[in-house]
Amino acid sequence: MALAFVLAGSLQVNAQDQDSLYRNWFVGSSLYLLGNFDNVNNPEYIQVNAGYRITPKDVVHFRFKRSVYAWPLGIPFGPSFDAPGLNYPGHARILAPTAGYQRFWWKGAYTAVYALNAFEKYMDADKKKIGNGYTLYLDFYLGYQFKFFKNRFFFEPAIGCSYWPVRTNVPQSFTATEKKWPNYFIQPGLDFGYNFNVKRKK
Repeated sequence: MALAFVLAGSLQVNAQDQDSLYRNWFVGSSLYLLGNFDNVNNPEYIQVNAGYRITPKDVVHFRFKRSVYAWPLGIPFGPSFDAPGLNYPGHARILAPTAGYQRFWWKGAYTAVYALNAFEKYMDADKKKIGNGYTLYLDFYLGYQFKFFKNRFFFEPAIGCSYWPVRTNVPQSFTATEKKWPNYFIQPGLDFGYNFNVKRKK
């Protein structure tokens, strides 16, 4: 009887310890940051990721992205990407808060969807502002999460498709350049991050 009482007390303490933690928070970014070392076409790229694992398989994401781009959005990676004569007559700067959902299906295999709200400022070839616009991107990913150092760190290589059903107030000179390309883009996902717990205040 005494042994059963001790074991019950121990289980209760352990449960309380587990309840005192908000588990599975994470922060991170993307290896696309390495593009900032391009001295010719520096995208001035910034990405900050944060999120919470509601369950071991369900994750909500919040992201913020900032970048500069001078090429048509639908132009694929390859010889045409950033080729002379195919870029915009200027560039665009975007600020993009993003919300997303990730679902793990088997071990580290997952699918994810993100809604990226891009607020854009368009500049001409002389770096003069010619307008503001908005683009809604829907990003879909299929990938795998690798964990390291007792699950503290992770890396998520993936293949994704970005599709923009809403795109407003694009300058005519930019529209003329991008109309030959589709309104989707196939791209890799290269996110990484750090997992941590936050103690609940009593």
